[in-house]
Amino acid sequence: MNTIQLGNHSLIIGDECAARTLDVATRAAKSSFPVLLCGPSGSGKELFARYIHLRSDRSLRPFVSVNCAAIPENLLEAELFGFERGSFTGAVSQRIGRFELASGGTLLLDEISEMQLSLQAKLLRALQENEIDRIGGRGPIPVDTRIIATSNREPVDLVKSGKFREDLYYRINVIRIDCPALKDRKEAIGHLARAFLNEWAERNASPIPMLSETAMERLATYPWPGNIRELKNTIERAIFNSDGKRVEMKHLEGTMQSAHFQPAVLGGTLADIEHRSIIQTLEETAGNRTHAAAKLGISVRTLRNKLKIYQGIGK
Repeated sequence: MNTIQLGNHSLIIGDECAARTLDVATRAAKSSFPVLLCGPSGSGKELFARYIHLRSDRSLRPFVSVNCAAIPENLLEAELFGFERGSFTGAVSQRIGRFELASGGTLLLDEISEMQLSLQAKLLRALQENEIDRIGGRGPIPVDTRIIATSNREPVDLVKSGKFREDLYYRINVIRIDCPALKDRKEAIGHLARAFLNEWAERNASPIPMLSETAMERLATYPWPGNIRELKNTIERAIFNSDGKRVEMKHLEGTMQSAHFQPAVLGGTLADIEHRSIIQTLEETAGNRTHAAAKLGISVRTLRNKLKIYQGIGK
């Protein structure tokens, strides 16, 4: 197992699949081409993006991230390109956008597949011309920003369905790196679990908790809809449920019962099951929509739309 420190983050390479992904990322870091990281939520796409930046010749310049799924459509343009004072109601001062903040460094467009088509056109122009226009600005502003984009959905399918611009896809898909789901990396689960135990011990200045054989077997057979992020959260909750010295099978109970995999026990119509699944997952993630969407295996935008359907759930 190889653990790579990325500032406050750790990239854990615990199987051959991750090692191959790391090799491609290392080669990508030596170039200046755009990178497209594809894979389900929680599979480590952002960590590989940070790795590419820190191994590149831009490592001393800013690494700026923007979650395209978490920011409402009407605010995302201002977030990316900035705005001038007085350009719209509420613009009481000038604001520099993420593109300018990342100039000389790297801009991570997280979940770019959730971006609306109208904004995709403006993004394409910025990438083609290496310049941006602030909202209300008087002229273009040159930028030198490397783009890394992530998507938890297959971009080719989105292009075919007309939800993603084909020209933008080809622009960002110079180097593609796939981050597979944890269920397809069974040999990595044990390594990752032990790494998270070590991480918890170091953070709390405590002895490393032991993991029983039956607990390890349970971890290895679970489908992990939330991928690596869910595994880490599960380990930390299990430690909390235990005495902090040994994690047994019983300490995992209640932490790995994702509503996404228990429709039969819930009863009611399909809509009722979905409704309760969303409520339960939001409660488990303390209302964090990004984490809840990852556990449910859907995008943040889909979750937001579901909450609108069930009026009042997300308010």
